Amino acid sequence: MRALVLGMGIVAVLGGCASQEDTSRQCGWVSGYQDPPENERLYRAIVTHLNGTPVISRPNYQLAPGSYEFTLVELIDAVDLRVAPEAHQKKTLKVDVAANTRYHFAARFKDDKRYFGKDADFWEPVIWQTEAAECETQTP
Repeated sequence: MRALVLGMGIVAVLGGCASQEDTSRQCGWVSGYQDPPENERLYRAIVTHLNGTPVISRPNYQLAPGSYEFTLVELIDAVDLRVAPEAHQKKTLKVDVAANTRYHFAARFKDDKRYFGKDADFWEPVIWQTEAAECETQTP
């Protein structure tokens, strides 16, 4: 009888493991390596912080699904942009990363009015493209 109960317990545990999805290997990507379309007033940007922690900017960030906050600096080189150096300020972009998805970020030049002096409202960080992307896991 004891062997039967023990055997049923093992089957229940194994059955429970088999029915749960393994999320430990899921990931999404946040990327800045593609040149966004300048004809849409989108320009490159670089990451300075991820969730408030300073980082060295890189082209791809492989992340577990969840919410993240990226601090970006724009690299807008539009000829009609005339603001003081102090206006080039960091801005944050919140990204809800889903598994198997790549998010491409950029700086959108808001050219709906003329910006002069220290007006930092001339740009906003955006996700300009999303696409399916497999998670690349490393095997031991």
